[in-house]
Order: sequence, then C-alpha cells, then structure tokens
Amino acid sequence: MASKSQVLFERDGVYIHINVNSNTSDKDAHIPGKVYLLQKVEGIFLEWKAEEVVSLDGHSEQDWAVISSVGYQPDRDSDPCMKAGSRAEWKKYNVNFDVLDLKSFKRNAPNHGWAYIIFILKDGSTFPALHFHSGGSKALLKEMEKFIHIRRSQYDNRLFIIQDHDPDALSKSFDELNLFSDSQVDYIAKFVRDPYTTTLGSFSRVTNFLRDALLSNDTPVTRPHEEMAELLQDDLSGMEISTHDEPGFEVITKTKLPPRPEVKRENPLTPQQWSQHLDKEGKIKDVDKLLDQIFRGGIEPPVRLEAWKFLLGYYEWNSTYKSRTEARKRKVDSYFAMKLQWKTISAEQEKRFSLLKERKGLIEKDVTRTDRTHKFFEGEGNPNLQVLNDILMTYCMYNFDLGYVQGMSDLLSPILVVMENEVDAFWCFAGLMERMCHNFEMDQGGMKAQLAEIHKLMQFTDPELCNYLESHESGNFYFCFRWILIHFKREFSFNDVQKLWEVIWTDRPCKNFHLLICLAILDSEKSTLMENKFGFTEILKHINDICFAIHLEDTLKKAEGIYLQLKECKKIPDSIQEILDFKVSPTNSGASSGYSTPVGASGLTSSVQNISLSSSLNSSSASAPLTKSARFKPDSSSKLQLPVPVKENGLITTSGSGSITPDDSSIEILSENCNNGMSQYYS
Repeated sequence: MASKSQVLFERDGVYIHINVNSNTSDKDAHIPGKVYLLQKVEGIFLEWKAEEVVSLDGHSEQDWAVISSVGYQPDRDSDPCMKAGSRAEWKKYNVNFDVLDLKSFKRNAPNHGWAYIIFILKDGSTFPALHFHSGGSKALLKEMEKFIHIRRSQYDNRLFIIQDHDPDALSKSFDELNLFSDSQVDYIAKFVRDPYTTTLGSFSRVTNFLRDALLSNDTPVTRPHEEMAELLQDDLSGMEISTHDEPGFEVITKTKLPPRPEVKRENPLTPQQWSQHLDKEGKIKDVDKLLDQIFRGGIEPPVRLEAWKFLLGYYEWNSTYKSRTEARKRKVDSYFAMKLQWKTISAEQEKRFSLLKERKGLIEKDVTRTDRTHKFFEGEGNPNLQVLNDILMTYCMYNFDLGYVQGMSDLLSPILVVMENEVDAFWCFAGLMERMCHNFEMDQGGMKAQLAEIHKLMQFTDPELCNYLESHESGNFYFCFRWILIHFKREFSFNDVQKLWEVIWTDRPCKNFHLLICLAILDSEKSTLMENKFGFTEILKHINDICFAIHLEDTLKKAEGIYLQLKECKKIPDSIQEILDFKVSPTNSGASSGYSTPVGASGLTSSVQNISLSSSLNSSSASAPLTKSARFKPDSSSKLQLPVPVKENGLITTSGSGSITPDDSSIEILSENCNNGMSQYYS
C-alpha cells in the first residue's frame, strides 16, 4: 500500500534533454515533467516524473508509491534522439532518490540557456540533468538545504558537495552555498546521517568480467566488504600503480605545462564547399585544406556519402570521376564474388565448417539488436537488417583471420545508414576495420596498449588525477574500455557519433587523437570524481552514467587544446612523443610536427600498426578461454587497396532475418566467459 507523503516542493516545466548536443529548438529531444520534494515516512525524497507518466499514474500529491531509492535505469543502448511517438518509453527516465543518498550535484549558472541541475549519488549513479525551463532550480535547492549540508567546491564553482552529518558543521550557517540568502538551522536537528550504501547492481558482473578477462588471477586484493566486492588487481605493463592510502588532493610534483590555449570550432563542410574542392575531372585540389576543414567542423550529412569514401580509403585521394567509375565496377564484382562464397555453402558443408557456423550465429544474434531504435533499422522484418547481416558475413570471407568479433556491427551501422548501399558500405567498413582491427585482437593486446597510453598521457598532463585513479584501483583505465573499443559509439547520439568519427578519421591534429578525447572527458569529470571521493565501483558507474550527457563540441575543443598545450611544451618524454607522433628535431626534443596528411592508402594504413606492450599482461589469464574469434595476424592479413567507386542509389534489399528482439543489446567481447559481464556494462 502506498504511503502518505507530504509535498514540500513542486515545480512543472522541468525537462530532461535526452540529447545534450541537440539544438534547443528540437522539442522532440526534450522530455517535459515535474519535480517534487516529498516527505515520506522513510525520509525526504526527490522525484521527477515525465509529464504524461504523471497523468497516467494518477497519483495525487498526497499519495505516492514507495519505490527504490535509485530509480533511474535508462536503456543505455537506445539512441537518445527518440521522437514524440516513443513517449511510452519516457517512464524509464523517471528520477527518485532519498536526499540522504545524495553525494553532490552540479548546477550551471543560468547566464545563457536554462538552468539545470545534475544529481550524483553516493554509489556513483549520475542522473540526467534536470533543466528548469520556467525557473525554480534555486528554490528547489533552498528547500533541500533544510535537510542536507551543502558545500561549494573550491575547484569547480559549478559543483556542490553534500557533507556527511557533523553536529558542529551543521550548526554553522549554510551561507557557504552562496546561492541563497537565508539559513534554515531550525531543521538541523532533523538531519540524521544515512548509512553509506553501495549499490553494485549489474556492476557485480562487471567485476567478474574484469577479473576473468582482463585482470590477473594471481594477486587478489580484498577491499572492505562494506565498500565493494572482492576485486583482483593487476597493472598494465608500463604502469606503476600507487599504493598510498587516500592521497586526496596532495601536492604532486609535475612538469609545468604551458597554458592550455582556447580552441574555436567551425561550421561543417557544406555541399557548396565540397564542390569547390573538386576540379573539373573530379580530383581533390588540396587534400590538406580539405582535411583541415573537416577536422574543424565536421561534414554536413548530404556530403558524407562521398566524403566518407575518401576518409575510409574507398576512394583514392588523387582519383578522378572516370577512375572512380572504373574502379567501382571491379569492386562490385569482387564483393559479390566473396558474398557468393558463403551463400553457396550447403548445410552439410556448414556442419564441417565450425568456425564459419560460429561466426554466422554470432552475426545473426548481434544484427537483431543493433541500433534497433534508429528509424533505419526499426521494425520487424526490416530488410536493412539483412543487408547488415550480409555485409558482416562477407567480411568474414574478406578477412579470414579476423572474421567477426562482437562490436563490429556497432561500427558498420552508421556507415550503412550514410551509404544506403550494400557494396559501398562494405568497402567503407573494410577501410574502417583497417584502422581499428587492433581493437579486436584475440589477446586484446591493442586495447591494453591504448589503455596504457592513456595512463602515460595522463601521468604527464594531469598527475593529480592520475594519482587519484591509481590509489582508487582505477589506474589501469579499464573504465575507458568501451570508449576505445568502438570509438565512443555508445557515449553520443547517432548523429554526434558520425560527426566525431569523421573528425577522428582526418588523423588531425595527430595520430591517436581519440586518446586525447578520453583525457578531455576525464578532465571535465575530474572534480566530480575527486571531490566525491569515488572509488573503483563509483568511478565505473559514474562513467557509465554520463553517456549521452557529454557535450561533443566542448570535448573536441578541450582535446585539441590538450594537444596544442603538449606541442608547446619544451620537454616531452619520448613515450608521449611516440604516442602522438611528434617529430623530434636533433636540437629540440620538444619540437613537433604539424598536421599530417594521408595520401592514398598510406594515410589509411598509417594508424593501423599493431601496438603491443613491451611486456604482456599475464598472457596466461588475459588470453585463456578467448575463443569467440580467430587471432588477427597483421602480417598475414590482406592489405586493403581500395580503388574508386561512384554513387549508386538505392539499397539492395532482401527478405528479413527471422525473429527480431526489439531491444538493442550490449556488446559482448571475444569470449563466452566475458559475455554476461560485458553486456551488463554496456547496457
């Protein structure tokens, strides 16, 4: 039976923006709702309900159902830009928590746009921002300060920390908040400290994944039971993890870096500008200038159909209209010859071809749950799903060594949406896999190498945050695993991912720019992680919760700013110069090259080198039961020589691919042992 509740505060016109990078005029990306502060028998609760959910539930202000203190469980795999027709799904965004579970919150200054508040719980759960379109954020916080002690961060004036119960501190004024004028000390006596609780939920399975697939089985480290479950600690090669207890904000000796410059972004490349880059024969006049423009602003959607083919090596940079037409004819024949190879395998042959059968089953499973909320793939019997399936199966014929590894469907999906053609999408996907094949190696050597490189970069650029992560069992940066594996596919909306990818594909301003993007995101979350004193579990949960809430343009500006800051540094370690491909002059170790320009296939393969660690990460445990895919051997794989195709309208469609599950599932990496844990992490 629902318990009676007293409404202490109520305000409508409070929205959740399901795509933080959308234009404010996009009303379909805004969910209207009401925010409440309720006094229940169990305590003081803050709740936000979507507008139609409120009316459908039919709750009166005095009759509220008692539900979990952690009520926000978004579907991580759905694209955030859902339309108004999906209002039945708004309920999943409902917010509900006890204010004593609150660890901190972020509040923007309403200088431009709407004021918003982001609430962060003690267990690391981070709710979507509540945007107060009609005002009221200040009034809500003023009401909340009657029950909690709020302190403004010394390092981030947007961040406010909730302090635990301290009778001496609580007897002081709340004026430190600097948002309100009056204190409410009369309510201090009612403040009772709530025991610290950690909600592991699905992250217990993440722990199992990290233990089984990535971490060593030799050196278990047990943390206090009340904080989290038993974990196994292992360091990546080249990392020295600090064992000091809770260093907090200690002074750390570091190389003084030059000031980080402000970076400006530009407008995306338009169709008119694209035409101006081509001469009469269809050849690009100035490749450097074109790539610089794409890096600065991205590409408008109508131009992507042609521009992506250059960026992904399907077109050669010096090709003409005529050469592209001739080359595409050969590519069409080559594609369908490879497709025929697996299409003509009989059922009897398949019984004795276990590897192909396994890959076929894996592809069918993934295709039915890849981006199913996107209009291009939604609905039962959608023929585009069959095209997705056929491209992935044909890639197994093209690259026998690598075949198919779960996660590849996530990389193909945006390409197929842009190309709308089976053959063109295949060759562009093949070009992308040339760049990213090291992410899918069976022993995960490429992934471990990139995580180690993030550690080296942060150790030099921000040793304070790096030291904090090390001392909280996060110095191996495994929480960045999903970011790197599929290049932030699950962190941004579908449209934003397309823009991010084309920026990365320019190989500007340096190689491994995606690692600097990781640093930029972590730099934005630094105050939240450190001042909340998040541990391993909370860090993992918080990083997972900020997907779809990362501002793309701000992140790209910050990432480039970090690059320019490092470029101006007089003394840079050789390891950093190698990661970012800085050119070292004999007289100045800090000198670096400008932006490099790929020409032909060389630009494509320059970033395909397989990076291996100088000493492996306990290879016996890291590669033990990984049987989902064959080991990729760079020396034996075919090098991609991609001639030039031309645009072919229409999408080759065939019959649907059996039953379809409506939910877009998570990525499962390499090994059956990893499936459960990884799918929970990505969901």
